[in-house]
Amino acid sequence: MSTIKNYLSLIKFSHTIFAMPFAMIGFFLAATGTTGYYGLLTQDYRQVLVKFLLVVLCMVFARSAAMAFNRYLDRHFDAKNPRTAIREIPSGIVSADKALLFTIFSSLLFVICSWLINPLCFYLSPVALLVVLGYSFTKRFTALCHLVLGLGLSLAPIGAYLAVTGKFDWLPVLFSFAVIFWVSGFDIIYALQDEEFDRSQQLHSIPAALGKQKALWVSELLHLLSATSVIVAGVHGHFGWWYWLGVIVFIGMLIYQHSIIKPNDLTRVNIAFMTANGIASVVFAVLVIADLLVR
Repeated sequence: MSTIKNYLSLIKFSHTIFAMPFAMIGFFLAATGTTGYYGLLTQDYRQVLVKFLLVVLCMVFARSAAMAFNRYLDRHFDAKNPRTAIREIPSGIVSADKALLFTIFSSLLFVICSWLINPLCFYLSPVALLVVLGYSFTKRFTALCHLVLGLGLSLAPIGAYLAVTGKFDWLPVLFSFAVIFWVSGFDIIYALQDEEFDRSQQLHSIPAALGKQKALWVSELLHLLSATSVIVAGVHGHFGWWYWLGVIVFIGMLIYQHSIIKPNDLTRVNIAFMTANGIASVVFAVLVIADLLVR
């Protein structure tokens, strides 16, 4: 059990709370169609359940591979940074070789699950892995690394929608835009903690490039774009009041996290990062799915 706990800590399994709810939005958006709950009733429940489980597994394996690879690649930087020196690889709890093997194993399981879903998801699985694994390199050469992280998580609603329908559509793409801007914005907030360290190690980030105050302005702009995306998605998808209640909660959590973070006071970064964004994603997803079911 301790080994499992160590690996769950390595990949920060609790952070699945960010992308998984949007994957569920993509799944139910496709599964319910325009007929809501009755659309689900007309389908073979066993096929729907299997597809649902495969989507969840794809999310878990892709994210596990990405996080383990990030920890593996950044292990030397993590060892130098007082904030991250206690992480599993620098502290010796999990060896670097085992973390790399875990990455490979998780990647293979992701590809296998994609193959079991449909041919399109299987063909696109290497592209998805390239994005989510490639993010770990970006901090070495561009301050736009936050957007690449957002891009990786934004594949959740599109991927889940493709798993059910096997085709692209504008509505899940709009939700993906919301995720890109949302994740990029809160990742900038999280990166404020390492502004000085990143500069000392010649690592790139928005805070290291612009300083804390301007980085927060960029984060606010990205979150404004995320809020705009969920509003446009609501109008385009002709959603009802459950959805708009979710929008209020989502935007409210964006406003809240910016209200508690100041350039000279980062003591509540973890509240903004984990609590506010966790509430935003879960509550928003629950209300969006409720709206889809009652159509």
